[in-house]
Amino acid sequence: MIATTDKKVERIIADFPILARPTSRGKRLVYLDSAATSQKPRSVIQALVDYYEQYNANIHRGVYEIAARATDAFEGARMKVARFINADPAEVIWVRNTTEAINLVAYSWGSTNIKHGDAILLSELEHHSDLVPWQMLAQRTGAELRFIPIDANGRFVLDDLDALLEGCKLVAFAHVSNALGTIAPVAEIVERAHRAGAVALIDGAQGAPHLGVDVRAIDADFYTFSGHKMLGPTGIGVLYGKRALLEAMPPFDTGGDMIRKVDYAKTTFNDLPWKFEAGTSNIADAIAFGAAIDYLQDVGMDWIRNHEIQLTRYALGRLAEFEPRGLHIYGPRNPEEVSGVISFNFADIHAHDLASVLDGEGVCIRGGHHCAMPLMEKMGWPATARASFYLYNTEADVDALVAGLDKAAQVFKL
Repeated sequence: MIATTDKKVERIIADFPILARPTSRGKRLVYLDSAATSQKPRSVIQALVDYYEQYNANIHRGVYEIAARATDAFEGARMKVARFINADPAEVIWVRNTTEAINLVAYSWGSTNIKHGDAILLSELEHHSDLVPWQMLAQRTGAELRFIPIDANGRFVLDDLDALLEGCKLVAFAHVSNALGTIAPVAEIVERAHRAGAVALIDGAQGAPHLGVDVRAIDADFYTFSGHKMLGPTGIGVLYGKRALLEAMPPFDTGGDMIRKVDYAKTTFNDLPWKFEAGTSNIADAIAFGAAIDYLQDVGMDWIRNHEIQLTRYALGRLAEFEPRGLHIYGPRNPEEVSGVISFNFADIHAHDLASVLDGEGVCIRGGHHCAMPLMEKMGWPATARASFYLYNTEADVDALVAGLDKAAQVFKL
């Protein structure tokens, strides 16, 4: 355990019911896949139960007591998110996840503002969700896709950024790489993008859960993230957009709740943020996401970041012990340059096989391309094993990972 924080981590672990249950093989559950989805504390689970048991009703239009309570909780959760990222609540749009948020911008803002001959600048680190929507927009409009390169260690190479920005209308990139954990030089890229006249969208799916995010300080035009990666439920996420941009954008979906007035000839759309929230919203999960924000703020985002740096430093040291036996670590090796992610391969063991052996020891890691197939192809990796940490992980979890690697070495006779 980490000596300076063990009591706090123990209290945190006790808040997560799933971490107390053994695996089907009787092993302690060691969860190292938070980059895919995080576990949920009791307070988040209870928020879901309370909504369905005590005030399950639709929002905004009902005048009876439980409908008003549901509306207050739903909009209260929006205010919590707004405070968490330093935004106006009107700039916080509920979506299902980061993927939907990016698609919303690609179709609404992109289809209005991108035309033939324009350029869209991404990075070579992007998740498919921050690549495919822009590929499709480029196909529809005739725009050009460009890419900020990365070096062999997964760091951004910005030497030619100004040239890449010439003629760009949009720059879209991940705050933190889900495949390598690389933290992007956000402030520099956004500032230079704006200087070139481009709008900046930041995929914060891996950034918001781990780093304190202030959208005004980084001057993001759009910032997106998902609840399920930051202690909240699946099926709820956020699109932040600057008010002027959102007000100028046409709706993405149409139907109930995003309208002000409808007659047979025309429709007047609702104000922000409801203009982009058609139909019955994901009420319960938004409320529970608000509970997740409360939990993260109670723990402290600075504490979470420092804890992950310490844990990553310890893990890199332990994994380095296996390098003489053929283990390769990818991405930056400075714990302060990454956010709770270590990707690696062990000799010629396929990442899926390695993940299966570790599963037998109760250790959950991810093996595969991590929805970053172009990156894997560029680097020449068929796949990687990925261990990702969060606030409830400890050095004991890293030790369990190391013991699992020893077991894999025995199984594959390394």
